[in-house]
Amino acid sequence: MSDVQQLKHEAALRAVEYVRDGMVLGLGTGSTATFAVREIGRRVGEGLRIRGVPTSERTATLATELGIPLVTLDDVEGIDLTIDGADEVDLSTLNVIKGLGGALLREKLVALATAEVVLIVDESKVVPQLGDHAPLPVEVVPFGWSRTCSALHALGCTTERRTRDGEPYITDSGNYLIDCRFQGIPDPATLAQKVKGISGVVEHGLFVGIARRVVTASSDGVKVVER
Repeated sequence: MSDVQQLKHEAALRAVEYVRDGMVLGLGTGSTATFAVREIGRRVGEGLRIRGVPTSERTATLATELGIPLVTLDDVEGIDLTIDGADEVDLSTLNVIKGLGGALLREKLVALATAEVVLIVDESKVVPQLGDHAPLPVEVVPFGWSRTCSALHALGCTTERRTRDGEPYITDSGNYLIDCRFQGIPDPATLAQKVKGISGVVEHGLFVGIARRVVTASSDGVKVVER
């Protein structure tokens, strides 16, 4: 396991400490969240009783392989705890950018239905200002996507439709992803409103005021920042 992978693993193990018997859990998507899902699966094998709501088809497949009982978001009144990763995090606010893993819409829906969202990151994801490195993913409907893309560009970013193997990347919900690169995002809340107000936009990767805790792992150890 590489040094970065080890950091992700340590952060995931710390986050799973918040899991309690009987919980409904949101199961995140991405390389860091996968460590948490695997640890939850191990504990289920030891007798932990939980139900999981996966944020992507990939996570659902993994959870099924691990023996984690799954339900849909419509099957439950709410979610007790969601553990997920992030692409960038501002520790002063706990606002984050998510969605580079392609599960943006479902991650947001699960997070908004959750009483406590815990995000896990390695130190490379911590930034002084969102948008410093990672693009902001925006999920859009395929119909008229180029016009939606132009409207996003008008907000002051460069835009690129995400592809895979030379073809448009299609999300689990059947949409496109537009990666928007800003030269920093000083006011995430205002930008979130502007992006969401564009016709054709389904959802964006700004998670503002959603995370309760962020678990970070660095060479100095694992730390928890709470809001």
